[in-house]
Amino acid sequence: MSDPVGCAPVPFDPVPLVAAELGLPPAGVAAVAKLLGEGATVPFIARYRKELTGGLDEVQIRAVEERRAYQEELHKRRTTILASLAEQGKLTDELQGRIRACTTKTELEDLYLPFKPKRRTRATIARERGLQPLADRILAQPRAGDPRQEAAAFVDPARGVGDPDAALAGARDIVAEACAEHAGARRLVRERYLRLGSLRAEVVPDKQNEPTKFETYYDFQEGVATIPSHRFLAIQRGEAEGVLRSRLELDLAPLRPALQEQLGLDSRSPFAGELETALDDGLKRLLLPSVETDVRLALKEQADRDAVEVFADNLRHLLLAAPLGERPVLGVDPGIRTGCKCAALDATGRFLATVTIFPGQGGGATERARRDVLALVQEHRPFAIAVGNGTGGRETEAFLRRTLTEAGLRETLVVAVNESGASVYSASDLAREEHPDLDLTIRGAISIGRRLQDPLAELVKIDPQAIGVGQYQHDVHQPLLGRELAEVVESCVNRVGVEVNTASAPLLGHVAGIGPALAKKIVRHREEHGPFRSRAALRQVTGLGPRTFEQAAGFLRVRHGEHPLDASAVHPERYGLVERMARDLGVGTKDLVGDEELARRIELGRYVDGEVGLPTLRDILAELAKPGRDPRDQFTPPRFREDVQTLEDVQPGMELEGIVTNVTAFGAFVDVGVHQDGLVHVSELADRFVRDPREVVKTGDRLQVRVLEVDRVRRRLSLTARQDGGRRGRAPAGADAGPGTAHRDRPGDGQTGRASCRERV
Repeated sequence: MSDPVGCAPVPFDPVPLVAAELGLPPAGVAAVAKLLGEGATVPFIARYRKELTGGLDEVQIRAVEERRAYQEELHKRRTTILASLAEQGKLTDELQGRIRACTTKTELEDLYLPFKPKRRTRATIARERGLQPLADRILAQPRAGDPRQEAAAFVDPARGVGDPDAALAGARDIVAEACAEHAGARRLVRERYLRLGSLRAEVVPDKQNEPTKFETYYDFQEGVATIPSHRFLAIQRGEAEGVLRSRLELDLAPLRPALQEQLGLDSRSPFAGELETALDDGLKRLLLPSVETDVRLALKEQADRDAVEVFADNLRHLLLAAPLGERPVLGVDPGIRTGCKCAALDATGRFLATVTIFPGQGGGATERARRDVLALVQEHRPFAIAVGNGTGGRETEAFLRRTLTEAGLRETLVVAVNESGASVYSASDLAREEHPDLDLTIRGAISIGRRLQDPLAELVKIDPQAIGVGQYQHDVHQPLLGRELAEVVESCVNRVGVEVNTASAPLLGHVAGIGPALAKKIVRHREEHGPFRSRAALRQVTGLGPRTFEQAAGFLRVRHGEHPLDASAVHPERYGLVERMARDLGVGTKDLVGDEELARRIELGRYVDGEVGLPTLRDILAELAKPGRDPRDQFTPPRFREDVQTLEDVQPGMELEGIVTNVTAFGAFVDVGVHQDGLVHVSELADRFVRDPREVVKTGDRLQVRVLEVDRVRRRLSLTARQDGGRRGRAPAGADAGPGTAHRDRPGDGQTGRASCRERV
């Protein structure tokens, strides 16, 4: 991008800036920038171009991508501002140097603010009345002169200046605006707010006697520098709902002398009083409101980043949860009034049969339910029965276990499965496309069953925001949330790899380089021509060109493919290298793949060349030892107490085993099998101080907890994971959790999950 007329062109290269900012090798950053510019994907770069990048991982590559974009946007804006100033004839060498030295957009906009076209203000009107020279005298702070006498020269009733006082008042309006737009003054006030300011929240007067979910914040104050993201977002939500109002507070007494020094006030000047009056006016009327807006935006941006990070981390662990694997299952969507929908699935997740049972209605209905479910089990022989953990889930589990035990089928597992978002999927266009002839309730049961078989493959079919993890997801910047979550899904899918002959189009769409449209073409080609017999056969798919094949091939698996490496993470571009390794060992390639002993005999140093280094060779060696190894943990079923099925069964002091369903900034929510998730506050997670709950727990973890408090009215459960019994003297359950609503899979809301404490965020 060229610089404005009159300015010397300055070539722009963001690489050195990004490398310095992130503390990364410039060569690696340059390689990432080049590869991204050529259309390479982040997973591909991280996995297959380690020699070029110096082994940068996905997190580092995405940071390079983000900061490079920021620096390019900053440069573009800088160029636009320089052009505007040159056009105005106000671009001095000193100003140009300061603009070029800016490292943030905020700093850049502060410098440009005095020259930015603006609406008509009091200062504008004063300039129209010819008072700019008088304002300049005030700003200059001369040691001689009389303000009132000099103001008399500007009296002009025809222009609205009736007397010297009016002239001085108008001049002070100009000075006040200049003070408010002074870059150094704005930087000083902003820094003071961020370091020493506080956020005060209070209840709206007509709500003060009403119990709401925001009671914690009815009279609340916390430092701007220390307020956690979840509390800031809670206050913002309270304001949006008309319950709270808030303001930023700052002690102005020590600020005024610093601003006076910044603006050059000279107590010996006869104009000092005018400058001081104008500064005070500009501070209260213009500068503080403007900077307060900036600080609120900064707090919101940081809170958004923190909340999105928490959401992304939870989603990552959820997607990478241990799969049951390719085994037949029975998916059950519990229902009290409408019955439990049961769906039999084969080992690949293909729907086989369905039945609806009513085990809770007693009498003949219970007996029919027992008979119908046993017939389904005996016909399709599921390895496990997946029961959704919604309303009636524990009762349904108990019924199924009794039924199987009485029938001598104890080997069949009964497993509770998190059903958050299942109803969202069942009503989606994708579900209708996959199962056009089935009722949406049956589709929900299918989804629950498939989640047990492979959580990743099934959850990618649902908008991540409908899965029910994270905090204040509807309050954060949605494009940021959407982008981050999409990156998490992409990362998880490519880390695990995808079997091309069984994967759904939504799963294939997240493979590096493919996308939704091409994924559908792959599935259509598979349906029309039969299973792919090799990775190379993917080239026959319309629209899948050489570049896409390069990006995607290493993440696609072809089990029992024509080439022995087709089921591994070894990229086809390295097949020749592995074949050479096999020849050097005197064996066939097929013999080498999966033989750890043979793999250990490979001397990696022999194969280092200009293209392939030790990082790639070590990856190849690991794949040869365990080709296509799934990085996820082995599946183990959760175990809840049989005598605890509802909140009414829970008593303080009980020791329970639970599954962590959500981790937030203030604690972890745990499913103990009673439909209402309990909160383990951050102070109750360990016997030591814990700053961030993610230090000790993650979504999907098993956790031994003790019940501290049961609030059956508000349906809240307070738990501790401390070995010392927990501190009972802290705030009640949920006091720090923030507000929210509790509706499982509420259509159109996106804030899904069980009706529980989880939904207070």
